[in-house]
Amino acid sequence: MPRKPRLCFSYAEELLKKSQEAALSAVSIFNNPNIQFKSESFIVLMVIAWTYLLHAYYRKNNVDYRYYTTKGQSKRKFYDRTKRGAYKYWELERCLNERKCPVDKAAKDNLLFLIGIRHEIEHQMTTQIDNLISAKFQACSMNYNQTIVKLFGKKYCLGEKLQMAIQFFGFSEEQNRQLVGFKDVPQNIIDFIAEFEKNLSDEEIANPKFSYKVIYVRENANRSGQADIAYRFIDEKSATGKEIQNVLVKPGKEAAKYKPKQIVELMKKKGYKDFNIHKHTLIWKEAKAKNPRLNYGIELEDGQWYWYYSWFLRVEQEYKKILEAKSNEESTHE
Repeated sequence: MPRKPRLCFSYAEELLKKSQEAALSAVSIFNNPNIQFKSESFIVLMVIAWTYLLHAYYRKNNVDYRYYTTKGQSKRKFYDRTKRGAYKYWELERCLNERKCPVDKAAKDNLLFLIGIRHEIEHQMTTQIDNLISAKFQACSMNYNQTIVKLFGKKYCLGEKLQMAIQFFGFSEEQNRQLVGFKDVPQNIIDFIAEFEKNLSDEEIANPKFSYKVIYVRENANRSGQADIAYRFIDEKSATGKEIQNVLVKPGKEAAKYKPKQIVELMKKKGYKDFNIHKHTLIWKEAKAKNPRLNYGIELEDGQWYWYYSWFLRVEQEYKKILEAKSNEESTHE
């Protein structure tokens, strides 16, 4: 029987080093303006970072994090191995489910969310999810830094190495609408997010360890010493912060609302002359678009449902797919 490897702290140090490098690589890639494969790379690397971090913690605390089965009254351990004889160690989800796991619930929810997203995208190409879930990435990064410092000390802090990304452009009104609409986000991602978050309370969803949102405003400084500050950050709990906490979703004014017939009119103006209320109803029912988590619209005090502009973008996207499918079907029968 092979000897059980001695649980030495030097090995844990090596795990921590690799963990930190994986985390730094994840943030660096996501902040790189020349890389488009951002979300996928970030999730994979941060899963590795967290896995090694927890392996280091369990190793230091003599928790056996290898897969095994027990047999007989003696409960003798038989370790699972790869084809080449290596031990099979716990993946991140198993590490999080361990009774002695040091990660709090909000940070666990954040990681389980990202693991779920990874499962949705690992076998297929996806598009336009960076902005949709970037708040989860921010929370994940901050949770990682707080956790490694808490478990292993301040010398492992990455705060000074993780800098804010600088971008070469500002946002136009059209770009704002596109960011709000997430019009090219795959439906399986939207469905997963809605399904995952419906099991969380409003307080859990608002927890910055689950999803970290920063309120910031651009302003022209008029005083010496402030001229080089690109953005002013505001505490979301302050009076000013509460007033503008939806500033990124509603740029300077209340978001426009549309009745169903107005969505139909917008579609007709875009050239879809045969679009009607019935087709609109079929699309929103199929997409379960009145789920509040999707933020496609709102029911007002008059009891009527009003749609946001983001829903119009989604309708156009779905109707294009319907027309393309119909065209392909007709061509096969010719």
